[in-house]
Amino acid sequence: MDLTVLTIDFLKVLSNIFGSYGMGIIALTVIIRLALWPTSVSQQRSMKTMQLLQPKMKAIQDRYKNDPQTAQRKMMEFYKEHNFNPMAGCLPMLIQLPIFILLYSSLMSPQFISMAGQSNFLFINRLDATLKGNAGVSNDGKFSVSPNDKFTVGKKIKFYAGNEELGEIKLKKNNVEVLGKITPGEPIDMTISRDNLNGDYSQLKKITEVKAIVTDNSTREVEDVTFKSDGDLLIAHVPTIAAKTAFHYDVFILIVIFGITMFLSQKIMTQVNKTAQMDPQQEAMQKTMGTMMPVMLTATFLFFPIPAGVLLYLIASNIVMVAQTIIINKQLEKEQGIKKAAKSMPVDNTEIANSKPVKAKEVKNIEKEEKPAE
Repeated sequence: MDLTVLTIDFLKVLSNIFGSYGMGIIALTVIIRLALWPTSVSQQRSMKTMQLLQPKMKAIQDRYKNDPQTAQRKMMEFYKEHNFNPMAGCLPMLIQLPIFILLYSSLMSPQFISMAGQSNFLFINRLDATLKGNAGVSNDGKFSVSPNDKFTVGKKIKFYAGNEELGEIKLKKNNVEVLGKITPGEPIDMTISRDNLNGDYSQLKKITEVKAIVTDNSTREVEDVTFKSDGDLLIAHVPTIAAKTAFHYDVFILIVIFGITMFLSQKIMTQVNKTAQMDPQQEAMQKTMGTMMPVMLTATFLFFPIPAGVLLYLIASNIVMVAQTIIINKQLEKEQGIKKAAKSMPVDNTEIANSKPVKAKEVKNIEKEEKPAE
């Protein structure tokens, strides 16, 4: 099962429902955040519990600071006593990491680029564009290249024996080799080896032509390429031009928006989870982390080639998380209020102990008295 293909197909379904791939990515974000709602509740409950227990935890650490083994054992007993798992708050982040990697690989894949890479959304010109990179024009019959470019082929490939299309043939690997060095402005020979094909040997021998969508991994440029049979190789003679460097201001704006939304989400999460029992040192540390993390990630994205579509997902995720945090916090505060009210409710045990049981005859007399006259 290819998860990348499944993700792209799901995005295609969402884009058909909501009208664009940009809206499809936002819808996917909402679906993921709603699916993670139980883990988000668990995360916030864990954070609040940890802050409430922090003074007692610190007391244990201070008491056994010269005996690490005993301190660790006492802490485990303390966690068990209060039914608290310190790792529960990390679960949503651990779940989202593979989702982020899968979405990144999907939006950078040749399949998505050939299908929807050039889709625009709001001020975003291309959902597959990164901040800075070599630019090329797709489907113009030539590749814009640099000397170290690598090429891949999409999974929708057509094999022919003369005019007859052959089925049941697939590539083992999707990389395309180039014979010799790449010199921008001069034609290159792209090759696919028959050894890289999965299929019946008798069919593989018949192949005279292959039509495929080839992607330049550096420029994200896509071209329709026809390979001709030449012994054990399938070769395509493709013209090239020198690639130009492009700076995508729309991606830069997305990175800035990401930094702002992440800073706000961290600030709001810190505020709603703040308690009176919080240690001042821990509070200062949380404030520092809430500022440093958005700054560090934003700076990373200025150098790391992340597609506009993934940035759109992260921004939407931050916005949804802010709303989610506020709603869950109100829910948890309501739960705590009910528990406090139940604990503080006075019970007169003396009155209960001295009360006499009511007889069935007395109940009937009371019912007669309360019954209205006809």
